[in-house]
Amino acid sequence: MKKPNIIFYFADQQRWDTVTPTLTPSLTTLASEGVKFENCFTCQPVCGPARACLQSGTYATENRSYWNGIALKDDIKPLAEYFNENGYDTAYIGKWHLASDRYPGIGIHCENSSIPKDRQGKYQYMRAADVLEFTSHGYDGYVFDENGNKLEFKGYRADCINDYATEYIDNHSGDKPFFMFISQLEPHHQNDRHCYEGYKPTVESYKDYPIPDDLTFLKGDYAKNYPDYISAINRLDYNVGRLVEKLKEKGIYDDTIIIYTSDHGSHFKTRNLEYKRSPHDSCTHIPLIIKGGKFVGGESVSDIVSLIDLPATLLDMAGIEIPTSYSGNSLQSEVKREHAFIQISESQVGRAIRTKDYLYSIRAVGIGYIKAKAKIYFEDYLYDVNADPCQKVNLIKSPKYKDVRAKLREQISKQMVEIGEKQPIILPALFTRKK
Repeated sequence: MKKPNIIFYFADQQRWDTVTPTLTPSLTTLASEGVKFENCFTCQPVCGPARACLQSGTYATENRSYWNGIALKDDIKPLAEYFNENGYDTAYIGKWHLASDRYPGIGIHCENSSIPKDRQGKYQYMRAADVLEFTSHGYDGYVFDENGNKLEFKGYRADCINDYATEYIDNHSGDKPFFMFISQLEPHHQNDRHCYEGYKPTVESYKDYPIPDDLTFLKGDYAKNYPDYISAINRLDYNVGRLVEKLKEKGIYDDTIIIYTSDHGSHFKTRNLEYKRSPHDSCTHIPLIIKGGKFVGGESVSDIVSLIDLPATLLDMAGIEIPTSYSGNSLQSEVKREHAFIQISESQVGRAIRTKDYLYSIRAVGIGYIKAKAKIYFEDYLYDVNADPCQKVNLIKSPKYKDVRAKLREQISKQMVEIGEKQPIILPALFTRKK
């Protein structure tokens, strides 16, 4: 039986609620042909750790890349190696974020230089930069190939990254199936300019685009940045459409599975001082569409799923045995999740679970940039997401929800132990956080 080509199309910082027929017609079409997962949540709401989870199939504390700036460990067999061993050609395009070490002057630093061969995650073909926001802006920049050659590009960044993907498809021999990971930076903000950078011809048309209700009751920078953010997402969708047309032109669309998702969302500085690293849905709820293979028919699935499920799903799609070390479940299986488990680092040492009915989180005392685990945690947030979908009212000290908290406390403790953390001590909240 012929194995499918598999394309993993990865946005950066895209909220779940930005996939709509008018804003994202290409993704809407993919969803109508495949399956749209309405309740997918990240397992780590920050760029590097989320990518480490995908490349390793394990949670961030398991793979030890729990902060930005911790390279994928040498003793971890990366995702691409499984595909290489099982008859696939492998390609990685865009933002890598798993090669440079954390502290200045210590270890390897390739944030804006070529990625060393032994830190490329075993991908055979690369058109990537370790930290793409350091080698480019919304327009213009450069990446490197697998041999360290610098490749400059001109034009809107999302278009140019997509060009490398269509070029790969054009030049692929077809002798073997391919697994291609496309890691766009959009709609992530541009770090050194402290703003989002949309596609200039369309930004103005989104100046009155409705801002989600989970943002507007809090202070943040959404009024300034939402038009650029939405413009960038619309342009990502345009590029997904271009990719689909290339697959059709080559006659391999029906032989190719496409997965579209994001590492995390964006809360636009409403929940903390930046855009992520928070347990709230605005930060952790992400889009997920899969088209092809067993994912057909335009179904919309409301089950809770996690980003950590996707590495197992990818291998399963290719007929590759899922390692026992993997923490997630293949979405091709009948296994249903009771909750999505989320580890939060850098802004805090936090853990959260998201069920269909509740968001519950705990937080340790101390600085998240200093430690990644703790023994003692305090209850931090509880939201009844059916009654309060915008997560306005923190119920963490409400007597009415005492039994709910006890059940969720037991769930989160069990989950932490299952992935190798010590049995936590979870104490009642010191105070009620307002946002």
